[in-house]
Amino acid sequence: MLPFEEADIRAATSVALRHAAAGPDPELDKVYEHIRALDPTGRRFARVLRDTIDQLLNGEATGRYDWKTLFKTEKTHAGTLVEINLQREFKFVDGDAMDYQIAGVDVDCKYSQQFGGWMIPPEAVGHLCLLAWADDYKSLWSIGLIRIRNEWLNTGNNRDLKLTIKADHRDKIQWLWRDEKLPENVLLHMDAADRDTVFAAGSGQQRLNELFRRVQRRCIGRNVVRTVAQQKDYMKRVRGNGGCRSALRPEGILIMGDYASHREIADRLGLPLPEEGEFVSAQVVPAGSHHGDAARVSLDGREWVLARPDDAIGPAPALPSHTRQD
Repeated sequence: MLPFEEADIRAATSVALRHAAAGPDPELDKVYEHIRALDPTGRRFARVLRDTIDQLLNGEATGRYDWKTLFKTEKTHAGTLVEINLQREFKFVDGDAMDYQIAGVDVDCKYSQQFGGWMIPPEAVGHLCLLAWADDYKSLWSIGLIRIRNEWLNTGNNRDLKLTIKADHRDKIQWLWRDEKLPENVLLHMDAADRDTVFAAGSGQQRLNELFRRVQRRCIGRNVVRTVAQQKDYMKRVRGNGGCRSALRPEGILIMGDYASHREIADRLGLPLPEEGEFVSAQVVPAGSHHGDAARVSLDGREWVLARPDDAIGPAPALPSHTRQD
């Protein structure tokens, strides 16, 4: 997410551009400010979109990780799931004529995997629409608001008489967040040969070991673990006492989770910080003079750095006892 100052500048610019293009709209501004107050960084919206895509893929049962493998009926259902999951996350009340009522204003919710593909029903004309877009291949998402007008809609229609917004009028959208980073679908974006090796491993535990061995220094979310393990006790398979942490420690690999102590270790090593339900693995070695000013962390009474290709690899240190991050 953007730093608050930069995000605020972009938000103010979005308001000014939309006012110039479509004129003032006090209700839209009211809804805009309410949503920004609920989620100043956009992190909650990003997580809902990520979780909804993962819900559709249902990796634990299907092993799927690619949007293209969904059935047409599942893709069609995506918009409904986004609508439901946003309402659950933000406790939006039901609208009188539209999906939600936000800050006392009726708002419809539309989602599209294809940017600009929002299908607007005739009854939404004159109302506000919350437009959501997420692209798993680009790892980007956007959320915006627009007051629907007939003259801004394409004349062609589908069987349900739903219309799309003309490309020339997308400048009327007031973006809450635009082209933000979607939490990565690691299985989709990892090296194909590595992914094949992961899924070729025998048991769920062996597949997870291979995952954390081959995908290092990148956050791996709970759904990726679930999809690879395809077992009910998938999170247990990552931990020590026979899980990935125990199996990979002899190879010098640490697996840090979303605990405060683990996040601090990741931070000191310059790694991405795991959010709730995430992990990050990295191979480490004792710090030597040849490591210069490389980022380091003190564990087991020694200083450790991220391993280089020419480093001799030995067992990793034990991770400290942990307290879950609030």
